[in-house]
Amino acid sequence: MNETASLIEKARRYLKSAKTLITDGDYESSVSRAYYAMFYAAEAALLKKNLSFSSHKGVISGFGKHFVKAGIFSKEMGRELNRAFEKRQIGDYGHAFAISSQTAEQVLEAAKEFVDAVADWVQAQS
Repeated sequence: MNETASLIEKARRYLKSAKTLITDGDYESSVSRAYYAMFYAAEAALLKKNLSFSSHKGVISGFGKHFVKAGIFSKEMGRELNRAFEKRQIGDYGHAFAISSQTAEQVLEAAKEFVDAVADWVQAQS
């Protein structure tokens, strides 16, 4: 399996984990896993264009520049990736339980759509 396919597979595993964490009531961890699913999918797309970045902000910015601004993916997908990153920051580094079940569900749904769209694009490039 190549690196791009491995990243997509990992993204799908993280989506499953995020759903399990919601069921367990661990909303902060669910948002983190959902964000990472999106992050790995974004890395896979960038890798398909022989691009890689060394930071989360770099991956998010690169995805925006090479895919959203280029019209390959919607502006909404770019916004959802940024939103998930912000929510993960709050969940991972905040001192209070700041992520609700509703927010966790919304981030997970956006992550599923993001991963599916990127996986379809990656597959079409093969």
